[in-house]
Amino acid sequence: MTSNTSNESCESGPSTTVNEPRLWCHKGWSARIIKNEDDDGWAVEMRKDGEPEPALVGPWTMGRDKRNPKPLDAAAFNTLVKTASEVLRRHEQQRHALYHKQLAVDTPSGRISVTLDIIADEDDPHALLRACDAYGEPLAELRVTAGFRLSMASASAWIDDDFRKPR
Repeated sequence: MTSNTSNESCESGPSTTVNEPRLWCHKGWSARIIKNEDDDGWAVEMRKDGEPEPALVGPWTMGRDKRNPKPLDAAAFNTLVKTASEVLRRHEQQRHALYHKQLAVDTPSGRISVTLDIIADEDDPHALLRACDAYGEPLAELRVTAGFRLSMASASAWIDDDFRKPR
């Protein structure tokens, strides 16, 4: 195999299956063994089809000759897909937690759920502050600045002020 083959990607589409010693592509994922720039070893790069950046880059085992990488195989590829998928899932959970806050406020009329959803728009960043009753029925929705801090105190003050725009 030439070194050019290992530098190619699986751009033909998600149905493309490639099983080469340094490049595997299957069901929307590609694993490519690359030279580790930090030392004399090798690394593996996992990329989901259509994504500009790899989801995972990690060290790869040397082959028996201690110079070339160990070839990819089905078991390694499946493990790498599972690991890369979990990394992407954690990133998505972290992004959701960063842009979505929720808390519950007990009031004399019942529990009110208050949420803040940040809209990270380059031209118009803002957030939506919402209140729902215990049954999920909307009570109020308001556009606020993206820097609005949702806390128990700010949510309670908003509710006590009959859902008027916070100052």
